[in-house]
Amino acid sequence: MANLVTIVGRPNVGKSTLFNRLVEGRHAIVSDEAGTTRDRHYGKVQWNGVEFSVVDTGGWIVGSDDVFEEEIRKQVSITVEESDVILFLVDIQNGLTDLDMAVANILRRVKNRPILLVCNKTDESNMSYGAAEFYKLGLGDPYCISAVNGSGTGDLLDKILELFPQKEDDTPAMEELPRIAVVGRPNVGKSSIINAFIGEDRHIVTDIAGTTRDAILTRYNKFGHDFYLVDTAGIRKKAKVTEDIEFYSVMRSIRAIENSDVCILMLDATRGIESQDMNIFSLIQRNKKGLVVCVNKWDLVENKDSNSLKKMEEAIRARFAPFTDFPMIFTSALTKQRILKAIEAAQAVYEARQRHINTGRLNEFFLPLIENYPPPATKGKYIKIKYVTQLQGPSTPSFVFFANLPQYVKDPYKRFLENKLREQFDFCGTPVQIFIRQK
Repeated sequence: MANLVTIVGRPNVGKSTLFNRLVEGRHAIVSDEAGTTRDRHYGKVQWNGVEFSVVDTGGWIVGSDDVFEEEIRKQVSITVEESDVILFLVDIQNGLTDLDMAVANILRRVKNRPILLVCNKTDESNMSYGAAEFYKLGLGDPYCISAVNGSGTGDLLDKILELFPQKEDDTPAMEELPRIAVVGRPNVGKSSIINAFIGEDRHIVTDIAGTTRDAILTRYNKFGHDFYLVDTAGIRKKAKVTEDIEFYSVMRSIRAIENSDVCILMLDATRGIESQDMNIFSLIQRNKKGLVVCVNKWDLVENKDSNSLKKMEEAIRARFAPFTDFPMIFTSALTKQRILKAIEAAQAVYEARQRHINTGRLNEFFLPLIENYPPPATKGKYIKIKYVTQLQGPSTPSFVFFANLPQYVKDPYKRFLENKLREQFDFCGTPVQIFIRQK
């Protein structure tokens, strides 16, 4: 299971700066996704061979200098529930404030979650003496860092790795079955569709629950399908969600998406696509998971005509562009209309993720195509692609094209190759990676 680290603290202590420092250099994670405005607040960090996710709460909670304690309590309570390690960031230059004390009062009551007190803006070594006053917070020894120049962040990362929950060797082995997560913003029908999937089922054989930090997996064994359903917000426990809804759903979506193979993204047909849907779509894309879009509550759409479905489908694909090669199902969880099609589509996407194309078939298809439509010449140099093969290891289908001048093959041509690959070999719903290497 993926580990999750969250950065909390009052506004203007450097949460986003620390976040950017931690995810630095991971271009695949920080790349721009169309239509998303909050990408910088979620990313992956790799340190000493361990990869984990990091969340900066600053962008999802509306924060200013006069944030009152109730708002902080909401933010921290969500964070505590979902995180493996919490970084409580304070500003050593401004010293201890009432707002810091308010956050610390909440954090001291937290059980079973490690909290690291991090003193930021220690830009010069002699400033670390100012950290002594933060012992008043009662959260242990402060870690002095400078998010701007990176000093102290290596020791902090070492400590974070130490605090991650250890995986026990005696955990029961699980069958290699597809993991399908139903994700989406609140009130879109996630719970209803999962109840429709499993409500009357007599063949559910296992509920695998780890700690509260892990996803709960329910085995679905029905109608010839056999997979694990990854639990998401609101399925198991109907907590009174008075917290910031958007932040809450993003935190839960991160956990569910990372622990799945395929995501069924639920949209509300009566409301169309909102920014929160785009955020969750972006998370699925950056984690390179399979995608099925499920437009729920289609039975509630008024004044439908013969073109309504086609128009809505075109509008959704336009918002999710450039990735448009995914199945879209129009459902009603209430009437159970077409919900089995959603499961069938998810199963097909999972099979596409596992698909391996023989090297001979790849070259037989691509080499004549490339000869007819070669990459455009750059600086008078002609690019020749001689060979293509699929990589064995990655969970996402990945293809390597060997060329004499790989550095001159630009993104538009890579997209051309990907589109032809999808047309010929059916990778509907699954991301595909294209690499150009020196032959």
